Amino acid sequence: MNPTLRFPAPVRLACLLISLIALCYIAYVGQDVLTPLAMVGLFAILVRPVAGFMERRLRFPQVLASIVVVLLFVVILGGVVSFVSWQVSDFASDWDRIKRNFTIHIFHLQQYIYQHFGVSMAEQQEYLNSATQNGMKSGRALIGTTLLSATDTLITVTLIPVYMFLILIYRTHIMTFLCKLVDTGHHERLKDIMAQIKFAVKNYLMGLTIEMFIVSFLTALGFYIVGVEYALLLGVLTGLLNLIPYIGIMVACVVSIFASLTASTDISIIVGVLVVKVIVQLVDNNVLVPMIVSSKVQVNALASIVGIIIGGMLAGVTGMFLAIPIIAVLKVVFDRIESLEPWGYLLGDDIPRTFEWHRIRLPRYAYVSPDESPKETVSAEAKTLPKKRKKT
Repeated sequence: MNPTLRFPAPVRLACLLISLIALCYIAYVGQDVLTPLAMVGLFAILVRPVAGFMERRLRFPQVLASIVVVLLFVVILGGVVSFVSWQVSDFASDWDRIKRNFTIHIFHLQQYIYQHFGVSMAEQQEYLNSATQNGMKSGRALIGTTLLSATDTLITVTLIPVYMFLILIYRTHIMTFLCKLVDTGHHERLKDIMAQIKFAVKNYLMGLTIEMFIVSFLTALGFYIVGVEYALLLGVLTGLLNLIPYIGIMVACVVSIFASLTASTDISIIVGVLVVKVIVQLVDNNVLVPMIVSSKVQVNALASIVGIIIGGMLAGVTGMFLAIPIIAVLKVVFDRIESLEPWGYLLGDDIPRTFEWHRIRLPRYAYVSPDESPKETVSAEAKTLPKKRKKT
């Protein structure tokens, strides 16, 4: 057998860059097909244990178990959408009051600009009128694009249950196909990779769901305490937007402030909104994420942020949601292939989570090299302990 060819480093780097460009181009061009399939694949992994329970314990046929699981998923998802729609309808019923409050805030803002920057009210109004006219011109094209996008979204949502049912039915068929792609000697490694992928994705999505409900409850409770109107709606929206790491919470904060201002003329309500957001974020980042989410997927923050930005560029909001699960899948694959192991290490996170300071355990953000010897990492207290004498 001929030995494996070893290309020079520049050739390998060029092949890697060409492959990355080709994959990004394929993902961008085929996002209408690949994005729903990736989303459905994650959902299928999440509901797979329920289908397996029905098949093993309840003796359901595979087809019937898949149908029941898909119907349960559709009912739960439909319930969440109906609840949000019901809350939004209550918000829209107060549109006249919201518009009046918004006009008051605009007037106060114009007065502030006139007093501090010397721009007259007439000049500000003229600028607003010109901006409104330009917005109306582009609005017609935007309406047509929105209608086409809504139609495509409706078709995609209709196909999601069909895709999920077919993936659950043909999961063994797909696994057999993957086994046929690799040599027989690598089947055990392939099974280990698939098992780790299912474990990581399932636990990550379950942790993300638990985090969403807790963040929604805490935010709604905090808004209710400080007197924010539509506290329940804003809490649910915060929990849903929090599914997009790092970026979603900032969007939720802006939406909450805007909704609070339009529902009330009291500017001080912003302080209450910011206090609630800060408290909820502290609980989320220091308690929920380390215990529920980060322990399931060991991906560092740099790789997560870069992946979210690239996912948003390729597939919008859906791509931002799919970024971390896809990176987690790539890390599992890279860690178990010797030639790709450095890339798995690059995506991973080996920074120690905590350190002890005066008997208080705190988060650690400094890097500790894995090559350091144990003698260099022992605590100061351990160094002061007397050494045991050797028995003679």
